[in-house]
Amino acid sequence: MEGVKSRVVALTIDCGEPPEKRMETMIRENPVVVFSRRSCCMCHVIKRLLATVGVHATVIELEEAEAAAASAVGMLPALFIGGKPIGGLEGLMALHLSGKLVPRLQEVGAYVN
Repeated sequence: MEGVKSRVVALTIDCGEPPEKRMETMIRENPVVVFSRRSCCMCHVIKRLLATVGVHATVIELEEAEAAAASAVGMLPALFIGGKPIGGLEGLMALHLSGKLVPRLQEVGAYVN
């Protein structure tokens, strides 16, 4: 993804916190969070659309084993805006096509004109 900046965070840090708790913390502390897998084309589209809009999402790339255990976020890709679940690509596209994506991003401070 040339020209796209995003913050990639590892969940496997040694802080004694279980991955599910770490995911909840990431969702709560960051305005836009994408749980993704490198091999997922829908994940790629979500990251590109957010970058095109001008949002620097926190992207958490899960390995296949982590993705299987990521029941805290449901199916992948998983997008959260302002701590609230948007869903996957379908949820993001619905917000975008309805004209509600940018206002929602502005509400959480993730988008500035």
